[in-house]
Amino acid sequence: MPGGLDHIVHAVRDLDAAAEAYQRLGFSVGARNRHPFGTHNRIAQFDGFFVEILTVAEPDKIEPHRADAFSFGAFQRDYLARREGFSMLLLASRDAEADARGYAAAGIGAGEIFSFGREGQRPDGGIVKLGFSLAFARDPLSPDAGFAVCQHHHPENFWNPLFQVHANGARAAKAVVMTADNPTDHHIFLGDFTGLRDLHASSIGVTAQTECGDIDIVEPVSFRDQYGVGVTADAGGARFAGLRIAVDELAVVERLLQQNGIGATRHIDRLVVPDLCGATLIFEKGMVR
Repeated sequence: MPGGLDHIVHAVRDLDAAAEAYQRLGFSVGARNRHPFGTHNRIAQFDGFFVEILTVAEPDKIEPHRADAFSFGAFQRDYLARREGFSMLLLASRDAEADARGYAAAGIGAGEIFSFGREGQRPDGGIVKLGFSLAFARDPLSPDAGFAVCQHHHPENFWNPLFQVHANGARAAKAVVMTADNPTDHHIFLGDFTGLRDLHASSIGVTAQTECGDIDIVEPVSFRDQYGVGVTADAGGARFAGLRIAVDELAVVERLLQQNGIGATRHIDRLVVPDLCGATLIFEKGMVR
């Protein structure tokens, strides 16, 4: 069964410019990493969760989708042809093979396991080995939203408290927020994707409370009411719209953003950055479970 939130992919057209924008927001962002399948990334890491700022840098290396295999690179390329923003959510996995079998049994599987490795760099400059296995899921009503689980094969080499210190006091991801015209249309998929059967449904949306952060699917009007940002309904179903981030003190974030010329608004005890390369970042005080 999948675990809590592991990471979210923020697909951007200019990787270094987007990373600089995250740094101006007060995040510590790692160096550029190169994947053998055409994408490059830079990472902002928290305790148990990270934002993967990603671009398609070597399109000639991207493999096409096949009947038995979902192509991570092709999905990101096609997403970026339409927009920038949060493109894919990945949950933590203890056993990607088992999760893939579960997704296939539920009718939401998207092909075979995708495993790869790369080198990583420790804060002291040392090089370490990293490895990942992804099992993809597909919401047939939301073709523009990617879903997967991620199993870390060398977690001791990836997670590092020194990478998790941010000038804005960010500590954790509280929730990933999606918007949909009819959130309840995605209730069954969300349950199958997370492995949770006790979802919270209300008049404004559906929430899956994972062991590390929530997944909210809300109507566009509710997103506007809660975060002060207008979003348009997507005929392609649910899409990722915002990331709620727990910080130590909102006043610290607010001063830092003002110093760095970042536009943000206060809204219901939250500090909202409405358009960071197509995504909304929502800062709020507190911690996740």
